[in-house]
Amino acid sequence: MIMFWIGAALLASGAASAVFFRAARARELDFAVDPSLSVYRRALAEIDDLAERGLIAPPEGRASRAEAGRRLLAAADRPATPVTRSLPAWAMVAAASAAPLLAVGLYFLLGSPGTADQPFAQRLAVWRSKPETASPSQLAAALRALAAERPRDPEPQRRLAMLDIGMGDPNGAAHALREALAIAPSRPDLLGPLGEILVWKAHEKVDGEAQAVFRRLLAVDPKSPAARYFLGRADIEAGRRVQGLAGWKSLLSELRPGDDQTISLSRDIEAVEATGAPAPSAPTADMPPGAMSTAIRGMVEGLAARLKAHPDDPAGWMRLVRAYGVLREPNRQAAALAFARRHYADDPATLAQLDAAARPVQ
Repeated sequence: MIMFWIGAALLASGAASAVFFRAARARELDFAVDPSLSVYRRALAEIDDLAERGLIAPPEGRASRAEAGRRLLAAADRPATPVTRSLPAWAMVAAASAAPLLAVGLYFLLGSPGTADQPFAQRLAVWRSKPETASPSQLAAALRALAAERPRDPEPQRRLAMLDIGMGDPNGAAHALREALAIAPSRPDLLGPLGEILVWKAHEKVDGEAQAVFRRLLAVDPKSPAARYFLGRADIEAGRRVQGLAGWKSLLSELRPGDDQTISLSRDIEAVEATGAPAPSAPTADMPPGAMSTAIRGMVEGLAARLKAHPDDPAGWMRLVRAYGVLREPNRQAAALAFARRHYADDPATLAQLDAAARPVQ
């Protein structure tokens, strides 16, 4: 490979030398005649040709010919401006030819020309054989390769979706789950996370796409707490409060009394009965299994880890602050907000957006 780059540098140097050599001789050209004169003469000839063939009306032909003639006379009276250069010809050619050779020399001095080639297939094999040493992006590449090798197996796509969630990529996770569902359309462990991700992406609104996924889940698993919770929430958001509350109360009667799930759902039911609308921070982390699954929590943790490594992302901090509010984790929300406020102390607009993200949704 290094020989290829040496050859490319030599070719680039030769080409640059030829181009600049011709450019350096520009002053030797004859500038006694303005080259635009030939353009206007050709325009006059074309106008006459169009008039002879009847393709242009006589009045328009006369007007066009008069304008072209005027420009021709003006160009003939205008003195030609010679091309000037600030460097001698030999200096221009030397600089142009030396640049590619200097780049190769710097690579030999500062680079690693002795490093062996690393074909992608070879690196991919290492990532697959030693996943514990691979980065998340390398694991994702390995899982995509595995999915391509096993097109009738949804498991690689499911694992890829969980990895994408952990990296804070809900769009990638949703795509992987859709690919998995194309292979296994009736698996609850694929339908549930996909529905939750769609709700998350829609800012906790159960839109039409999410409702369709949860209906599919309910057809496969009529007892699914996630499907029953979110479809009930969709009814409440659409103004069908009685129907939505009936579904939630039916779900509540099947939960274990006294646990966090029961308390959380009871609180949401009370909020709807009191205000006519779902609680601002629902769905919550302690909702019935699946209502805010470990997959969604993993996505939040992945976002937090990414911001810790690369904090210069105001939109990411706003999502994280808001996510902790949705998860009802005020301590983490306060810590994330404090860090972000320190990081953007000199940016009043971002500070205002962060404060808005920390406020409960009305």
